[in-house]
Amino acid sequence: MSFTKKDRKDRSISGITFPSQRFADAIAGALRREYGETHAAVKTVVALTRANERAVKNWFDARNAPKGEFLVELCRHSDQVFETFLLMAGRDKQVKAKRIVDAVDRLRELLVLLDGLQTT
Repeated sequence: MSFTKKDRKDRSISGITFPSQRFADAIAGALRREYGETHAAVKTVVALTRANERAVKNWFDARNAPKGEFLVELCRHSDQVFETFLLMAGRDKQVKAKRIVDAVDRLRELLVLLDGLQTT
């Protein structure tokens, strides 16, 4: 029995390989941090991305990484996946800027809560 040529592991037309296992491991770690490791986590990601459940299980297990359109959907819904993707792309400054914006947003929420406590 031979392996199919449709296997996405490390093949490219140009012969240049991408370290897909490292990428798959990083995305799997981000998914676990964001959603946990339960079957409900898999179901949540299936609902968000509309990907096949088997494919999503493979993402969580780092057997495969999501392909383009699913990676975009994951980045849209998961801060952990988005930050992991930016870090792997060497965009450390963008991650830092995103974290600053997130911290300012949380601080604003806290100030609204504190203001509400003072007025009651």
